[in-house]
Amino acid sequence: MNINQCVDKAYEGKSFLELAAAPIDALQGVSATDAAMLKEAFNISTIRELADLKVLKWATAIVSLADEVETEEDKAKETLLDDALEMSFPSSDPISVNSGITRIEVAPEMVAAKTDHQNS
Repeated sequence: MNINQCVDKAYEGKSFLELAAAPIDALQGVSATDAAMLKEAFNISTIRELADLKVLKWATAIVSLADEVETEEDKAKETLLDDALEMSFPSSDPISVNSGITRIEVAPEMVAAKTDHQNS
């Protein structure tokens, strides 16, 4: 993301340190009236103070965690899928591959097909 898309024209090209010290209304979509109301409500006037606002951090954390929680419908779908797979591949099936196998050897009596054209 280009940071210049987040700030007003007057603040484009400024360093992050300068932007952090800039007034809140330097952010795109925040008017002087909005900034005044934030100043009155939370006693903040800079972008840094807005970012450090503890209720903003709490709200961000709540939303982030809420987005990670599965819904009951998601859990039900996963359970149905697990059950369907278990019916297709029961746990009583023998293990087909041993994790300790590092290579597959060809039996010595086998003739290499690419060199044996007579019996192909």
